[in-house]
Amino acid sequence: MPAEILLDVRDLRKSYARTGSQFVAAAPSSAVRAAVDGVTFSVDRGETLGIVGESGCGKTALARMLLRLVQPDSGEIRFRGEDWLRARGSELRTLRRRMQMVFQDPVASLNPRMRVGAIVGEPLAIHEPQLSRDARRARAVEMFSAVGLGPETLDRFPHEFSGGQRQRIGIARALILRPELVIADEPVSALDVSVGAQILELLARLGREFSLTLIFISHSLPVVAQLASRVAVMQSGKFVETGPAEQVLTQPKHAYTQSLVAAVPEVPDYQESSR
Repeated sequence: MPAEILLDVRDLRKSYARTGSQFVAAAPSSAVRAAVDGVTFSVDRGETLGIVGESGCGKTALARMLLRLVQPDSGEIRFRGEDWLRARGSELRTLRRRMQMVFQDPVASLNPRMRVGAIVGEPLAIHEPQLSRDARRARAVEMFSAVGLGPETLDRFPHEFSGGQRQRIGIARALILRPELVIADEPVSALDVSVGAQILELLARLGREFSLTLIFISHSLPVVAQLASRVAVMQSGKFVETGPAEQVLTQPKHAYTQSLVAAVPEVPDYQESSR
């Protein structure tokens, strides 16, 4: 039985023009830099796609377009077979709750004035307004337990947690709506190595428990090797190589991929890291 395609992206493009020291969105005719340049790929339900590339290659711009936080200049995105870019109103709300994001910075992504229980329960208040406050809190307790935090932590503020704990809170917020697709944009880059490894293990476990489809974005090949079943290598806004993780990481074909592999002292054994 063929795999079900959950997300299908065709010829996605986004360009920026420089204004002073900043880049701003621009029509292609006036662009000085293509952040995303004709990217095409699909993600099957249940798989983990790793997108890897150096800083500035367009990974975050791509992630934001997939979530419609940024509008592409052109291209097509289909989620569950539906035209994601044309969705409006109730259709948009229905699709949006099925696609969530884990952000890079676990500090900036949490409102410092809100208690973390309210932060995690906020998506429920938006998408399931019929739920009572007690019901939202019960769901938040359930999600806190899933990410390894106790119910006694719900009434604390973000500054009372470590960076790794804050990222766990961000993951709980992303999963409380039980999404089908989660996009994790450099979720361990702001953490030290040991804490980052714990977050990767958590994402792998939650992916299995919640039957998630995951797009995992990173500049680090060793990090990607621990989670991805398939890898896309991005350079200057383009995917230059895509394939099964083991193949891309151990037998890279493109010169840029080869240079990324060569720059890593040791890429973790794929068979070991994927168990």
